[in-house]
Amino acid sequence: MDFRSSDTITGPRSEDILPTTATSAVKIVIVGGFGVGKTTMVGSVSEIRPLTTEETMTQAGVGVDDNSGVESKTATTVAMDFGRISITEQLVLYLFGTPGQERFWFLWNGLFEGALGAVVLVDTRRLQVSFDVIGRLEERGVPFVVAVNTFPDAPHHPVEALRKALDLPDAVPMVDCDARQRASSRDVLLTLMGYLHSLAAQSG
Repeated sequence: MDFRSSDTITGPRSEDILPTTATSAVKIVIVGGFGVGKTTMVGSVSEIRPLTTEETMTQAGVGVDDNSGVESKTATTVAMDFGRISITEQLVLYLFGTPGQERFWFLWNGLFEGALGAVVLVDTRRLQVSFDVIGRLEERGVPFVVAVNTFPDAPHHPVEALRKALDLPDAVPMVDCDARQRASSRDVLLTLMGYLHSLAAQSG
C-alpha cells in the first residue's frame, strides 16, 4: 500500500490508553431485561469512549420482543456494550453490557466467559423481566448485586418487598442507582467489588 505524506494514521485517544499503573483487571457483566438501562450505565461510567452495538428496532421484532412499558424505545443492543473504569491506580474493571432481548441471550455464554461478577439492573415498572435474568445467573453460579434503576415515573417499593418479589437471598446486596449518573453507577460497581471481596474472604 502506498502511504503518501498526506495520509493520516490515527491510533487510540490518549484517554483510551490503559494506565501504566494498572496491574490487574476484572471482567464485570451488566445484565437485565430489555430497556432497563444497561447501555446507559456503561456509557455513563466508562472512562473510555464506550463501544456499543445499538441498532434501530425494526418490524422484525414485532410479536417477538416484549417492549411493554418501554414502547418509546427505538434502539436496542444486539451484541454487547463495552467500557472500562479504573477503580484504583492498579485495578481496572472491564464492563460488558449484555443484550436484554431474549432472542439475543445466546450471546451470554461468550460474554460471561471469565467474568468475576455481575450487576443486575432492575426497573420497578417491569420487575417481571428480571426473573429469568436472575435465574440464569444463579444457574451459572455467578455472584451478583442488584441495582434498582430509578426511572422518574417508576414506583418506589421498600427493599424488603423487592427482595421478596425477586426471591433474593438476604446476602445479595441491593442498591438504588441512577444509571445516567457516573457517580451513582460507580457506587454500584464498588458495591459489587465489596461483595466479591467478602465472598472471597468467606471461602478463603
